[in-house]
Amino acid sequence: MKGRKRHILVDTTGMILQVLVHEADIQDHAGGKLLLEPLRGCFPRLKLIWVDSAYKKGDFIEWVKETFGWEVEAVEHPWTGQRGVWTPKDTVIDPEQVRPSGFHVLKWRWIVERTFAWLSTWRRLAKDYELLPSSEEAWICLAMIRLMLRRVAQNSS
Repeated sequence: MKGRKRHILVDTTGMILQVLVHEADIQDHAGGKLLLEPLRGCFPRLKLIWVDSAYKKGDFIEWVKETFGWEVEAVEHPWTGQRGVWTPKDTVIDPEQVRPSGFHVLKWRWIVERTFAWLSTWRRLAKDYELLPSSEEAWICLAMIRLMLRRVAQNSS
């Protein structure tokens, strides 16, 4: 299968703590394990991680709790998984109230999405140019280092 997936672990400010790039044929919950596996013993104060609903599959949430002792909360729309609404007979239903259309900001999920947006401003990371996933991981780290240095320089003047 062609393509790649990027998994990142970020803090609440959007700074990258861990990055993993792999082939697109690996499911998100398996990629999440690959991302977190090297972190055994790291981040002792970490208690909770927020994940996308794709990480609910498999045994990812249970694995994180057993391996690291961290709580895992899947960030989803309130209507995720909703197939219908029970109402009294002859009730008029406004579908827009049940399941609104358009883009909706999800609490905590925007932090990771913003980090991906910062990374996509680097022309080298906007497309899949790299031959090796490890090269792309290195460029992601360089982009984040540059971003952090710019912020430190702005705050020091």
